[in-house]
Amino acid sequence: MRWLTNPVAQFLAAGFVTLVVVVLATGALSRSAADEEAIADARSLTWVLARSVAQPAIPPGLVEGDAAAIDRMDRTALDRLLVDDVLRIKLWDADGRVLYSDRTELIGAVYPLGDDELEVLRDGGTDAELSDLGRPENRFERDLGGDLLEVYTRVRSPEGEPLLFEAYLGVDDIRASRTRILDRFLPISIGALVALVALGTPLVVLLSRRLSRAARERERLLEAAVRASDAERLRIARDLHDGVVQDLSGSSMALSALAAHADEPHRRELEDVGRSLRVSMRSLRSLLVEIYPPDLHTAGLAAAVDDLIAPLVAAGTTVDVDVSGADGAPRPAVALVWRVAQESVRNVARHARADRMSLTVRHEDDRLVLEVVDDGVGFDPTTAPSDDHFGLRATESLVREHGGTWEVESAPGSGTMVRVEVPVG
Repeated sequence: MRWLTNPVAQFLAAGFVTLVVVVLATGALSRSAADEEAIADARSLTWVLARSVAQPAIPPGLVEGDAAAIDRMDRTALDRLLVDDVLRIKLWDADGRVLYSDRTELIGAVYPLGDDELEVLRDGGTDAELSDLGRPENRFERDLGGDLLEVYTRVRSPEGEPLLFEAYLGVDDIRASRTRILDRFLPISIGALVALVALGTPLVVLLSRRLSRAARERERLLEAAVRASDAERLRIARDLHDGVVQDLSGSSMALSALAAHADEPHRRELEDVGRSLRVSMRSLRSLLVEIYPPDLHTAGLAAAVDDLIAPLVAAGTTVDVDVSGADGAPRPAVALVWRVAQESVRNVARHARADRMSLTVRHEDDRLVLEVVDDGVGFDPTTAPSDDHFGLRATESLVREHGGTWEVESAPGSGTMVRVEVPVG
């Protein structure tokens, strides 16, 4: 799917993913900030109630459980303590005895205090935590509905005894604060990202078009360079064929004619010279095949490959060739496969010192596949290209420019495998 490689689509997709991540992160941070802000407000409210209302209203005798003191606490302070989101209050002594509560059933009951409560009784300060409604002392809070936040701080009785003042607050204010923060910051964050994407998209489109034009221009220049190289190769090949090769052929024929009428010693010398000329002529013909490929669609890729491997066979290398599926393939694909085969065979002949080589061309799906395998000395493909293998690297670039794939497997002493797939669609 071409849109997956489109830079504009990639930019928009990245912007969308960033937007989702920012929204989720902002939501999480806002919820955390809202929780902290609401808890801080609850602690401040509890501290003010404890110091300004509860402590001045504690009557003498409350710590001894005097009923009159409890009644007086009810009449003078209860209405002022149950304000805003404060749903329940309790007053404890250090032994865990409930001295006062708006639920009179709890007064006088003893429940062990936790380490946090004892620390506040000892050192002062304020602490807060979500209420555990499963604990016995919180059984009456279960009817209040939802989660509760319990906040406690230290106060002192008229007798100077430290007491623990505890207030239970609903968490609705936390949720409301969280909603306010989200409503305030999310539109800003989302709007900024949307504006960034809106401003960046035209720039990405412009850069994408420029890159596409540059790629097309680079491809055009590459094709022009290839055409110029082919034209120069053709000119050199024609000059050699029409000049040196014809002269060598004529000289060989003339020597053969002279040898037929010469005496025995001179005939052998003339035949040796003729054979040397014919060997030179075959070498030149092989060189012509390397310099400029034959007409692949007239002679066929198989015939061209046979001419290509002739010097290897003459040098004693065992060569296995299987060329099929190239008939009907587009000219550019066949020419590219030929060019890679030519470079691969040239490297085997020059550097591999191979005893055996196989060359296979076949049609797989919508691709033309070339494999050249040898049992030579091999090399390390991960190292920087040397002069020996620079031609392969240049050919690889050409294959990738035409949308093909390139694979080289080799190691010192383990031979080499070159596999190329060229699209024919």
